[in-house]
Order: sequence, then C-alpha cells, then structure tokens
Amino acid sequence: MAPHGDKSDAAEETMVAEAEKRPISTILIVMAMQSEALPVVNKLNLSEDLESVFPKGVPWVRYRGFYKDLNINLVWPGKDSSLGVDCVGTVPASLVTYASIQALQPDLIINAGTAGGLKAKGACIGDAYVASDVAFCDRRIPIPVFDLYGLGLRQAFSTPNLQKELNLKVGKLSTGDSLHMSTQDEASMVANDAVVKDMEAAAVAYVADLLKVPSVFLKVVIDIKDGEETTAEESLQSFAALERAVTQVIDFINGKCLSDL
Repeated sequence: MAPHGDKSDAAEETMVAEAEKRPISTILIVMAMQSEALPVVNKLNLSEDLESVFPKGVPWVRYRGFYKDLNINLVWPGKDSSLGVDCVGTVPASLVTYASIQALQPDLIINAGTAGGLKAKGACIGDAYVASDVAFCDRRIPIPVFDLYGLGLRQAFSTPNLQKELNLKVGKLSTGDSLHMSTQDEASMVANDAVVKDMEAAAVAYVADLLKVPSVFLKVVIDIKDGEETTAEESLQSFAALERAVTQVIDFINGKCLSDL
C-alpha cells in the first residue's frame, strides 16, 4: 500500500495536469503603479469595481471586465492614505495578490510592470522580458539554508510558445524594495545572472507559489541600472511598450489552455 503522502502527491499532480488542459478563463493582472495600470485598463476597456471584494479601508484597486473570452481582473495596491503616493514594494504587492487570489480564484496571474535593466546583460530601454526565474536581491541572511530562504528563488510558469510567438526576451528577474541599486544588490543580481530588477515580482511569486496559482512575469525596461539616466520621453515610451506587451500576451492567451503557453 502506498504511503498517504504518495497518494496526496499523486492526487495533486493529477489535479494540476487537469487544470493545465482546461481553457484559461480568469486572469489576474497584478501591477504596482497607477501609471502602469491605466493604459492597460483603457486598452482592455476595464471598469473599476466600486463594490470592492477587498477588506474595508484598504487602498487596493480592482478593475474588471471581459476581453474576448477572458474574465480580466487588474489590481494594483492603490495610493498610501497618508502620503498619496503609489504603494510600491513587496509588502503591498504580496497583500493585494493574496487577497485577490482568495476572492477571485484566477487560473493565471500576470505580474506586469516596468523594471530596471542591466546594460551589461543586453537590456535596452523598451525591451519586453518574460522572467524565467524570480528572486530577491536585498534579503541577505548569511546563515546556511537561511541564505537560500532569503534569496527566495522561484521559477515562473513556463511559456515557450508565448515567448516564441511574441518574440519576447527571456531572462532572470531580481526584486528589491529600494529603487536605488546598491553595490550589494548589484552583486546579488550578478550572482543570480539577473537581467532586470523590479520591486514586487518575487513577492507575487511567493504568494502564487503558496496558493498554487501559475504566474507569469512580464517586465518592460524603463531605465538602465548600469548606464545613463532615463529621459522623460523614454519613460513614456516604456509605458506604451508595456501596454502593447500586456495586450499582446492577453490576445495570445485567449482561447488557450495553460499547457498551450
């Protein structure tokens, strides 16, 4: 007789395999900033959910609607109630992701946004990347095993057909809570062979992994961490490139199963 653990593992694997063969229906798009989210909201013709599925008092914002055959939910953490700025960083991202998964039960998560890129790794402003792996670059715990926990390395859901069809670049993604990249952060990124850096993906990946929801990470380079400063025009171009990339990904996903990605 097989051990109980073996039975439960086999049952879980069967459920995952069956889920990957069902057409994708509900998508959760997690974004960090209003300036990133609104062009996508307008392009997909989404409407703000005024009867929030979130706890009373939180600033989190949800837009929803149907795009072709897909039920689209786009969320971002909103603005800080005291300072009025976007709630960027890993803590707001993890909270809104957890609450959204619990409320909406998505088939797939897309964490989309802008990111810094490393010129030395071939990144250019406006490049769209799909992350192969995500990890933290600023959680340094120099104790055996805890160091691996701090790194928090996780694989994104594999999307070879998506990458090929849309000609997206593929690379490793690092996440840190500081916009500025310290020398220690840079060393961590280099050690992890990262190409791009953002402020939320690894936190989204942590929650998605806990709750067993496939996740894809789509990032457009808005500035070069090891190069010259970005101009205002280049920033606007990056936001436009992000909207195009998200729309192309949604168009590709429509009518497909997870196993088709």
